[in-house]
Amino acid sequence: MNLSQQNQFSSKVSQLLSWGHWFTFANIGLVLFISLSYLFADSPPTSFIGYVYMLVTWLSHTSFITFIAFVLTIFPLSLIFPYPRHIRGMAAIIATFGVSLLTLDAYVYFNLGYHLSSSALPEIISLLWHRLTSSPALTTLLAGGIVLLILAFQLLASNYTWHHLARLKQYKFARYAISILLVCFALSHSIHIWADANLKFDITKQDNVLPLSYPTTAKSLLAKNDLLDIESYKEAHNVKLSPQNVDYLAPSPLSRCEQFTPAKIDILLFSNDQALNRFVSSQPNLRTTDLFLQPIATEDTLFNLVYGLPAFYKTSVMAQQQQPVWFSEQRSMRVLGFDDFAYINNNENLETAISIINADNKLYTPHQNTTVFAFKLSTESKGIVTTSRLYSSDKRITQVDGLIQPSDLIATSVGQYLNCSAIAKQTILGTNLYNRKDDTGVNYSQNVFIAYKKDRITLIDSDGNYKNISAAQGFAIEQGLDIPFLVQSIKKLKQFTP
Repeated sequence: MNLSQQNQFSSKVSQLLSWGHWFTFANIGLVLFISLSYLFADSPPTSFIGYVYMLVTWLSHTSFITFIAFVLTIFPLSLIFPYPRHIRGMAAIIATFGVSLLTLDAYVYFNLGYHLSSSALPEIISLLWHRLTSSPALTTLLAGGIVLLILAFQLLASNYTWHHLARLKQYKFARYAISILLVCFALSHSIHIWADANLKFDITKQDNVLPLSYPTTAKSLLAKNDLLDIESYKEAHNVKLSPQNVDYLAPSPLSRCEQFTPAKIDILLFSNDQALNRFVSSQPNLRTTDLFLQPIATEDTLFNLVYGLPAFYKTSVMAQQQQPVWFSEQRSMRVLGFDDFAYINNNENLETAISIINADNKLYTPHQNTTVFAFKLSTESKGIVTTSRLYSSDKRITQVDGLIQPSDLIATSVGQYLNCSAIAKQTILGTNLYNRKDDTGVNYSQNVFIAYKKDRITLIDSDGNYKNISAAQGFAIEQGLDIPFLVQSIKKLKQFTP
């Protein structure tokens, strides 16, 4: 009698475990489909091996975390509570919760650039609340519909695999699929070890894309230039930045601007809210965005505006009183009210292309067909960067997703309004906001390197100390240093060094 009960128990457990593997196999397919969104959230690889690594990592890592979820949840339940009907129902609910959580994480990563974490909870709640309040009925319908679709899939997969278990056991493709996934798992780690050892950033930049993904390093990542010194990837991730003896090398030969378009752009700077509010109240056609990222140091913001470059080059350029490279008789500019830039060859012609104006004590009225930007210079005494409100007469600028920097205003003015895109791309580190492809950027202020990716801003000082902060809310994000993104950003910063 006891032996019979034991055999019956073993049979149920065996059937449930066999069913659990097929149920997990079905969920691997669903999770692979959802996790495709991670691959489209960032810029794609630029090399063939980069695409190979992205494919094998997507297949192996996604399958691995799905299988681990089965081992930690459904597997022990099947051993402790081997009742098929109840286990299949609980498995469907658990899988629905897990896949729904993955879908939420994919949505957050696509919009903010980082995964779900307790440190980023305020910004995640803000994102979801904004989406809910902007279109409550549609958002509720979509969110509820997605969860119900996932639940329906889980119930169908659970019942189908149970009722067709005998036939499924006869199929051999599962063995081949498992073998392929194991090969992909080994291959992805092998490629990463090789890439980490040989500074192949097209591969290592993908470390943080998929959830619960951690880099596999072969040795400490060493920089190829004197700006970056990472001595230990496991210990302190020391990143040392130094602007000492930085020379500015102007790009040459300069591209031609064959399709120059005359335009007038006024960039108005205010040092107090009262003057800015008076101007804004007199210009009802201005649009706003609250994601204007500027250095707290006023002179660095001005340098960003005039030259379209980070203040990393400020000492070299201003000591020699160099004119902006993009500057020409056609692409004229004047800087009014700022003594530090009095050496700029101001064009007094009212039809001058770009004017950067200290507008505090001036009664300013824009001319017809003038594109206007207006913002307040930071008055904060602590910190490195701050986000403030930018006003613009160009509706499209204020509808740009993500952060906008002062250098982006010059890049857009030269590249879009004056129609000299080749000049802007060659001489300015800002982004033409009409052609923005990814929400990333670099800057430098007060001996601190600044890099942002979507909502996450990384600050690294000259001693190697770093922190990640939320651009929208300003709170600290408890995430490690994104080494591949950092190295690419530093390469961009050093674009004009000899």
